[in-house]
This record gives sequence, structure tokens and C-alpha cells, in this order.
Amino acid sequence: MKSMTGYGQALQANEAYELNIELKSVNNRFLDLQIRMPKELNPFEAQIRKIAKDKIQRGRVDVFINLTPLKSGNKKVSVDWELLQQLVKELQNGGKEHFGLVDFPVEQVLVKAMEQSDFVTLVDQPTEEETLEELVQTTASEAFTQLAVSRELEGAGIQKVLAEYSEKVQTLVTELKGFVTDYEADFQQRYQAKLEEYLGNTVDQDRLLTELAILLERGDIHEELDRLTIHLEKLVKLLKATEPVGRELDFLLQEMNREVNTIGSKSSPIRIKDIVVQLKTILEKIREQIQNVE
Repeated sequence: MKSMTGYGQALQANEAYELNIELKSVNNRFLDLQIRMPKELNPFEAQIRKIAKDKIQRGRVDVFINLTPLKSGNKKVSVDWELLQQLVKELQNGGKEHFGLVDFPVEQVLVKAMEQSDFVTLVDQPTEEETLEELVQTTASEAFTQLAVSRELEGAGIQKVLAEYSEKVQTLVTELKGFVTDYEADFQQRYQAKLEEYLGNTVDQDRLLTELAILLERGDIHEELDRLTIHLEKLVKLLKATEPVGRELDFLLQEMNREVNTIGSKSSPIRIKDIVVQLKTILEKIREQIQNVE
């Protein structure tokens, strides 16, 4: 059994980049990946999603990816030569006109001009995909493996809790079966005694049995108890399964709640009502736990 809550993180580097992937997952009906990463890694999004689907099947996973260049060579100088040529031309023509200089110190002005971002800029060089592909593959695989391990550890804890709850439900159902058997026998005796008290020896035994059968049938919960027992057996089986069982557990719990509600509505003895309340309380606790089961 796996939980849908977990954490995974991986940090790896090659000769050009350092890649850090951090994963946080919570419960969700389906697999929902929310990826936040630099635009340089956009070509690898499908690869990351495939790795995720191979490791987990359900849950919302927030994926945080940071890419850090390790070489300054990832940037290069870009000079606007056309703009500099215009500047030189203006300086040569305007030097004589405005300052009366035949040889205007163009070189000195150019040195100052090179300090302006209008003439010189640093631009990122295109990222080579082959440099990143293997790094993304290995780092994402490690991160999602850690996430899966984290979810398995928490899932083991949930499995233990659910097993304890299922034992409590089984105990209550067994107690309920025993009480119903004793109650029906006692009800038959008290019903017959009450009629004889009012009618004396004139009681029609056939009519008595017919009326008694009708009364008992109205409150008969044996069928619900049998189905509840079958559901409990299925619950125990699912708790031992290795594949994702969250959805099936959810459906099964709905059926168990339906049987318990029917038992409560058909029965009048206080003891049965009390056991029904206990069953509904435990089933609600089970429902809270399985909301986080993959």
C-alpha cells in the first residue's frame, strides 16, 4: 500500500550544469503533475512526465526544477557594430565642425562607449539538448524514486491503522450477529407470552407464527450482516494488495456504509443502535485514511 503524500529530492551535475529537482505530493483523484522549470528544460517535459507515470499512478505532484550553469562560457559578448560605426562617423564629422579638431580622439570615446549596454550586451548561448538530456533523465528518476519510497513508508503506516480498524469492525459485526440471534429468540418468547397474557389459551398458533414471522422479517438484518461480512473479507484482501487500491477501497467503504445504515434503519433494539453508531464512527475513520491511499 502506498500513500499519496510524500517528498522526493535529487541533485546532480555534469560538466556544464547542476540540476536540482524537488517533489512534493498530496492526494488527488488522478495523477496531476504541476511542473515549474526553466524554459531551457521545456523540451524534456514529456520525458519527466513519463518518468513520473512509471513511478506513481495517483496524486497531485508539485515539481520544482532549478538549473544552474557551472561555466561562464554559457554567455557571450554581443557588440552592436552597426551602431558603433554610426558613432565613429558622427565623431569624425562632428569633431572638426564643433571643436575644430582634425584628428578627433575617436579611440578614447569608443572605450567609454563600450561600457554602455546599448553597444555591448551579454547574451545566453543556446543550450545543447544532448548536454541536458541524460542529466534530466538520471536526476528525475532519482527524485521520483525517492518520492515513491516516501509514499511507501507512509502507506505502510496507513495499512497498519486500517488493519486495526478492520479488526474492530469485525469484532462489532460478530457481536452484532450474536446479539441478533439471542434477540430474535427472546423476542419470540416475549411476544408469545404477551399474547397469551392478553388472550389466554385461545391463541391460534398458526396465526401467531405468521404474525411473528412478519414482525421478524421487518427487522431482519441477516442479509445485511452477511454482505457486511463479505465486504470485510474483501477489505482485508485489499489491505494486503501490492497494486494501487485507493479507488477500490473508496467504493468498498461506500457499500459497507450502506449496509450499516440499513441495519440501523431496520432495527429498534438499543443495543443494535449502539453498535451501529460504533460501526459508523470506525468506518468514518477508515474513510479519512483511504482518501490518502494511492
